[in-house]
Amino acid sequence: MSQPRAHLVAVPDSWAQDVSLFCARNSHACPVLDICDVGAWHSPLAPGTDLRTGLARYRVWRDGEPVAEPEDVSALWDERLVAFLIGPRTCTDTELAAAGVPLRHREQGRGPALFVTNRSSRPAGRLNGPLVVTMRPVPAPLLPLARAAGRGTAGHGGGPVHAGDPGMLGIATLSRPDSGTPVRPQPGDVPVFWPSPLTLQAALRTARPPFALTDAPGHPLTTGPPPAPRPAA
Repeated sequence: MSQPRAHLVAVPDSWAQDVSLFCARNSHACPVLDICDVGAWHSPLAPGTDLRTGLARYRVWRDGEPVAEPEDVSALWDERLVAFLIGPRTCTDTELAAAGVPLRHREQGRGPALFVTNRSSRPAGRLNGPLVVTMRPVPAPLLPLARAAGRGTAGHGGGPVHAGDPGMLGIATLSRPDSGTPVRPQPGDVPVFWPSPLTLQAALRTARPPFALTDAPGHPLTTGPPPAPRPAA
């Protein structure tokens, strides 16, 4: 079983209230797992992990635009930053698999494709932007199970926001996701869309805070206890 993951978003303390309120109003997409103290670079969700160096790659944002993807942000971290850990949609995969719904993206060795939709998230303070979703093809007879996946999981966003015609979300073609690699459906599959924590990054792009740090695409933080050390040979 894969280790739990979380998305990192660190903003100046003057933006922290906006981020907190945005996540509360859009908890289906951005469930908050932890909010660190101002300036802190550690979280009990990732014991022993330095949030400045513990991710494989980061994304640096200035005025709403990504400008770099370093492997270490120690030199950029200061006492004014507030770090948020946002829950990913891995619980959805767990729920789907437990219900017997095939995970096409895993069968194809990739993550779910990501799309920016024509739906708006709920604004909060200076933050607003489009809803971002992940797509998973689901066999039509299993749609009721897919719709129920994750709805009973505390702290996560619940079921999908749409199933069927991607055009209803403003998605022109499933073969050209905004991020990630296209997932090939099988005959009889229906595209099902779940809200993504990257909705918060879309809001940062729209609101253009002067500075922010996030995980780079495909490089979230691994949470949970660190692996036990290997015995000496």
